[in-house]
Amino acid sequence: MSDREIAELIGRVGLRDRTAFTKLYSGVSPKLFAVCLRILKDRAESEDALQEIFVRIWQRADRFAPSGTSAAGWLVAIARNHSIDRLRARRPVTDALEDRTDIADLGPDPEEASVMRGEGRRIDSCMQELDPDRAGAVKSAYVEGLTYQELAERHGVPLNTMRTWLRRSLLKLRECLDR
Repeated sequence: MSDREIAELIGRVGLRDRTAFTKLYSGVSPKLFAVCLRILKDRAESEDALQEIFVRIWQRADRFAPSGTSAAGWLVAIARNHSIDRLRARRPVTDALEDRTDIADLGPDPEEASVMRGEGRRIDSCMQELDPDRAGAVKSAYVEGLTYQELAERHGVPLNTMRTWLRRSLLKLRECLDR
C-alpha cells in the first residue's frame, strides 16, 4: 500500500468511514504489529497494543495533516510511542535494567573499553581530590547503593550533613571532570 493510499484512507477515517478503516487496518496492521512486537517483545501484549493503537487512529485520524508528513510514518510513530508508553508502564526502569543479562554478556568492544578505562582514570583522579571521608561516602552511595541514612550512620554524622557532603562532592567532581 502506497503512502498516498494510506493518507487517503486516513482522511476518510477522519470522516468516520468504517470501510476505509477496515482497509487501513488490513493494509498497515502487519507493519504496526511488527513495530509493537519489536518494542514490547511479547506477542499477546503487542496484539493488545495494536488494538489500542487502532482506537487512537480512529479517534485522531481527523488530526492528520498530509502535507509534508508521511502517512505511514505518522502511523508508525503512533504505534512506536504507544508501545514505549506500555513498556514504561509495565515496570520501573531499574527493574528493566537489572533483567538485561545480555548487556553484560556482550561486553564492550575494544574502543568502548578504552574510552571507559580513560573515563575511569579521570574519575579516580578527581575522586582523589576529595577528602577521604567524602570520597568514601560518594563511592558507597553511587557504587554500593547505600542510602543517605546508612551513610550518615556509617560516618557518624547527621543525615543533613551527609546530604551536604554528597552534594558538594558531586559538584566538585563535576567541576573536575569538566576541566
